[in-house]
Amino acid sequence: MAPTPTLPAHWFQILLSLADREQHGLAITKEVFERTDGQMHLWPGMLYGALRKMTDQGLVAAIETPPDFASGGGRPRFYRITPLGKRTCAAEASRFERFVNAAREKRVLKTRPH
Repeated sequence: MAPTPTLPAHWFQILLSLADREQHGLAITKEVFERTDGQMHLWPGMLYGALRKMTDQGLVAAIETPPDFASGGGRPRFYRITPLGKRTCAAEASRFERFVNAAREKRVLKTRPH
């Protein structure tokens, strides 16, 4: 089995944001910013460029704005993760988990309390 290619860090964060719910661009940006403690800020060009490429690769899909969504102005674009996107996100998370486990084995990180 061929190794799964690694994702750009911001692609993984976008997929992770969409893993449990459909979201619009600003919500994705805010979630990533908060989850990364402000280390990753997805500027509009970066976010929508990635979403366009991720859509082309079948990782995410643009969807209609939910009818009950109240916008503060403009027309937000909503996205959902696809089954391929979920598998890709899970593969990348597994890759990270292997690194964390190796760091624990090397005693760089403490083991989790039980």
